[in-house]
Amino acid sequence: MRLHEYQAKALFAARGIATPPGVVVTRVEEVTAAVAALSVPRCVVKAQIHAGARGKAGGVREVAADEAVAHAEALLGTRLVTTQTASDGLPVDALLIEAPVPAASELYLACVLDRSAGARVLLAGREGGMGVEEGEKPVSRVIDTLRGFSPYQGRELAKAIGLSGRAVAGFGDTVSALVGLAGGLDALLVEINPLILREDGTLVAGDAKIEIDDNALFRQPALEALRDPRQGDAKDEEARARGLQYIALDGDIGCLVNGAGLAMATMDLIAQAGGRPANFLDVGGGTTAQKVAEALTLLARDPRVKVVLVNIFGGIVRCDLIAEGLLLAVSGLGRPLPIVVRLVGTREEEGRRALANGGLHGDVTQSLEEAAQLAVRRAQTS
Repeated sequence: MRLHEYQAKALFAARGIATPPGVVVTRVEEVTAAVAALSVPRCVVKAQIHAGARGKAGGVREVAADEAVAHAEALLGTRLVTTQTASDGLPVDALLIEAPVPAASELYLACVLDRSAGARVLLAGREGGMGVEEGEKPVSRVIDTLRGFSPYQGRELAKAIGLSGRAVAGFGDTVSALVGLAGGLDALLVEINPLILREDGTLVAGDAKIEIDDNALFRQPALEALRDPRQGDAKDEEARARGLQYIALDGDIGCLVNGAGLAMATMDLIAQAGGRPANFLDVGGGTTAQKVAEALTLLARDPRVKVVLVNIFGGIVRCDLIAEGLLLAVSGLGRPLPIVVRLVGTREEEGRRALANGGLHGDVTQSLEEAAQLAVRRAQTS
């Protein structure tokens, strides 16, 4: 789960990381008061979306105070397209109005969870801002999982990127706060880009990005409340609300599977047979007939889906329960949709019999390879 910049900066400030004075607005009528509260001749207007590269797309701009309203009118209520969004962009429902911070230089700092290293890794660079990807490769330091982080490591990292004097201590303090924040939030990523170095050697977080591990949100209820569903795919958000693991892809064969590993194998076999999966959807091992029905309905709403492949290995879940859910949903799909069903495992005979008696218009097989081939053929002829 991603946070907006203004949400992340509030968490930064609580940890003692300096941020520019700023006000969040959601209506154009609020902009004049926000600029007056900052009491600055110029301000920075920032579109709040869950994507980077906003500056290059016109979503971040420094303007004169009396131009802020016009700029806000041009952004609020629109969809901003950047190099990190889909072609239709993301909705701009809020703006962060900030006081500009003069920079002697712009640095880069991040703490990221590296699964291959089995630890969090610090990344720091002397070149931050919009040109960070074209600059020198950041310096990296692995945080020992058992020993944890020590303050001297932050100061050492500062020297590694060429800082000196007062900036070394300030950078070390910022690193310490960032590491503590990442651990406390169960974050996959906490990033400051740019980390503004001022002439006096002090540091200010010019931007803020935080991404939380969805699997840890059960112990982060305060963060769950910060979720902005409008920034995600509507189907993804609906699936999440219903307890389904769903990821949209760009194919035309919908996949309804129980078990993440089986779902990945199913997608591989579809590709091997010459087709393209439209999604990853895992209904889970402890599913119910109602949840299966909801999953099938969700897939049917995607106009790209030409056929649905249901692949169930009945262990914890019973095949007759899956059949019940499929029959529950089929009558209300709203369009004819070919369904290929592979049922194997607990009460599979009862499940296949229920599908036959219930009038399911589709193919039922025990072979996963055959199911994938059938689904591809149905998609090609639909």
